[in-house]
Amino acid sequence: MRVAPVGGTAVQDHVALAEIELCGELMIAASAAEDRLSLESIDQVLRVAEERNPA
Repeated sequence: MRVAPVGGTAVQDHVALAEIELCGELMIAASAAEDRLSLESIDQVLRVAEERNPA
């Protein structure tokens, strides 16, 4: 019989966590908008321009 070890054995996928955070931010923006989000608004929420032009 195997028992899971006690303690900090959780594996974190940092890419998946970042994607979940961005999806949450996108859902918040969409729910706050009066109409559909434009492509520019989506890019802004997802910080697309920051990735293309790092400072």
